[in-house]
Amino acid sequence: MRKPFLAFVCLMGLAMPLAISSPALAVNPDEMLSNPVLEERARDISQELRCLVCQNQSIDDSDAELAHDLRVLVRERLVAGDTNEEVIDYIVARYGDYVLLNPPLKPETYVLWASPIVLAILALLAVAAFYRRKQREAAAKPDTLSSDEETRLNEILGKSENGGSK
Repeated sequence: MRKPFLAFVCLMGLAMPLAISSPALAVNPDEMLSNPVLEERARDISQELRCLVCQNQSIDDSDAELAHDLRVLVRERLVAGDTNEEVIDYIVARYGDYVLLNPPLKPETYVLWASPIVLAILALLAVAAFYRRKQREAAAKPDTLSSDEETRLNEILGKSENGGSK
């Protein structure tokens, strides 16, 4: 009786993180196109566009009203006959490169691309400074006790000044 229960608990323990980690798509049924090819293209484009409200989600994953408007706009442009690149270019022209989850490397986005590297270097410098300070503090501390400390320690341990016990 215990083995099947234990197997069930282990299976649930493995399955729950997978269920929790999958993104919940926020696309409403009324937004979806009847043409499956166009809908697939819309989904592909939506995964490349950032929700400007949520900032770290694609518009496909976001429940924000602006994300809804962008999803509808993407579908309208596809129905009008635009290519995927034309749809993305149209939205970038309206909202800037920030709307892209993977912005292009150009002078306006150098700071965006360089910031993870700069932060990593600053973190490494902070860690190095921390350990260097710890080493200096350890070197500054004497390895031997002062005469007052040794006298006090001997008193605590019950030893006399001449090395014998009391």
